[in-house]
Amino acid sequence: MTVVTRTAHPVTVAVGESGGTGSLVVLSSRLGQRLRRADRAHPWVLNAAVVALVVSVFCVPDLLHGIDDGDKAGRFRLTPARLPVIEILALQAGLVLPLLWRRRRPALAFGVIAAAFFLQWFLGTALRADIALFVALYGVALRSRTPQLLWSCGITAGALVPAAVRVSGVLSVWVSLFFLLSTATAAVALGLTVRIRRAQLAGLRDRATRLETERDQRSRLAAAAERARVARGMHDVVGHNLAVIVTLADAGLRVTASGQRPGPEVLRSITDAGRQALGELKRVLGVLGEHAQDEGPGLMPQPRLADIGALCEGVRAVGLNVVHRTVGNVDDLDGKVQLTAYRIAQEALINSLKHAGPGARVKLVVVVSGSRLVITVRDGGPPDGDSESRGHARQEGYGLAGMREHAARCGGRLHAGPARRGWAVEAVLQIP
Repeated sequence: MTVVTRTAHPVTVAVGESGGTGSLVVLSSRLGQRLRRADRAHPWVLNAAVVALVVSVFCVPDLLHGIDDGDKAGRFRLTPARLPVIEILALQAGLVLPLLWRRRRPALAFGVIAAAFFLQWFLGTALRADIALFVALYGVALRSRTPQLLWSCGITAGALVPAAVRVSGVLSVWVSLFFLLSTATAAVALGLTVRIRRAQLAGLRDRATRLETERDQRSRLAAAAERARVARGMHDVVGHNLAVIVTLADAGLRVTASGQRPGPEVLRSITDAGRQALGELKRVLGVLGEHAQDEGPGLMPQPRLADIGALCEGVRAVGLNVVHRTVGNVDDLDGKVQLTAYRIAQEALINSLKHAGPGARVKLVVVVSGSRLVITVRDGGPPDGDSESRGHARQEGYGLAGMREHAARCGGRLHAGPARRGWAVEAVLQIP
């Protein structure tokens, strides 16, 4: 028990410390985001703050305490050590004021500051405001193109040589030059580091935006594909029976218009087709409902090639003269292939019934040949030969598009078009 207590205590303290550190990180991150938003809204505030900081820390001491010449021996003295206040103010203005546009025009700001820097050392005086040269160099490294950065680095190196010579009375020229160039290198390195970091963050933001857009597009495409799939499924399952019902109802109307009473077999066929369509519709809607995952795909009707005979009997009942022939062993075929072949034959017969009409002659042949299954449905057109009155041109719709997609899912192809007389559909499916 004692060991457990001693072990648990440091863990509790560590968790508390981790939580406190995490809170500080979150707080600093939020503060940084607010500062960046404020800077984007009012960029001149930060520029003015940098200038005010440089003036208060580096310019005011030179005005209050004067300038230490640093060249007591006078070997490299170019001008008197003490300059008038007006000239000092002018040099400080040339060094500091360009920092106001260092972010909008970094190369121009650096050029003006470098010129003031050269003029200052040409006059033989040293100013604490020379720090502005390194601030401007940092801005060039952060925002300018590579050629401008290279030129700025060369100008900086050339400007630091007279400064190193000027302080040679206190330090060696090489030591002074080393420290000055190290400071310039640090400014460039810091600017490049911040630049690379910003580029990485911008890339991550762009990638996140792009991924979010792609996700929304995939969702919309998936929803559209699902709607199209459901529409094709409803067409496959219900369309056949509805076509039979409409054809039988038209036949009953023609019989009634001739003064006769329709036979009971017509009404019985309409009732049977309606019940079958209603049952299939309920099964489809049940699969699409909220219990689809629990009930599984068994609710979907899964006809096979053996059911084509019953399909042909159904369309014969409404007046379509169908001749059906099967060549080869179809019972051992994959269930997916059999369902696809059944749907293609069903849709082709429905199209023949709608466009060629009752009384048309249709030939349906199913052939198993090696690794291929060929379904051919050919009709002879309307019995009266009036194809235009029945719209025998057969424009592309859910039927033909659905048959092509059924064939493509089995690695096959489908051809549908006018024949010498009537219409022909040929589908070739690959047998796994």
